Amino acid sequence: MKKVKKYKIGRRLGPGVFEKCQTTKFAMSEARHAKNTKNKRPKPLSGYATQFIEKQKVRFMYGISERQFSNYIKEAVAHKSVSTTDYLFELLESRLDNVVYRLGLTHSRRLSRQMVSHGHITLNGKKTTVPSERVQVGDIVAVREGSKKSVLFSDMVNKMKEYNCPNWLAFDVENLKGKVQGKPKNNEGYIDLNTVLEFYSR
Repeated sequence: MKKVKKYKIGRRLGPGVFEKCQTTKFAMSEARHAKNTKNKRPKPLSGYATQFIEKQKVRFMYGISERQFSNYIKEAVAHKSVSTTDYLFELLESRLDNVVYRLGLTHSRRLSRQMVSHGHITLNGKKTTVPSERVQVGDIVAVREGSKKSVLFSDMVNKMKEYNCPNWLAFDVENLKGKVQGKPKNNEGYIDLNTVLEFYSR
């Protein structure tokens, strides 16, 4: 996806959609755009439009297709042991590519998907190339032995100095190995999964 397109999507859906839209450069671009359009009054959004935008926001944030997202919705609605929004969040966060991103091995989910697809990551000691593979509590996610010398993982100790993993993950930076030690909690303030569920309940 081209950077220009990311900026346009980020402007429409919000800066939290892409990591590149959470920078000073994007903020400056937004300021210039706002200055150029200050006399244009934004149209009020309908309930459907608000729900649609929130759905698209989550889709682009996690980099998943409409079909994948629809399947996650169906599974979350059918699951009864926890709230639907909490379980949906758990499904999204438990994707292997997202876990690689949350561990701090990459600066974006898009790069983490490529990393998994190219065979750099192992799950419980076995190489996998499926970014959507679901991790469970106790699983070990690690950089494949043959990939540790790759430039992708160079100077990882220094890169991780200012990064803190979510408390449901633990990361051994010396061995480039992470462990899933709990379930992700729905504390992401940027996305509104209730609104997303309302869209699919229409």
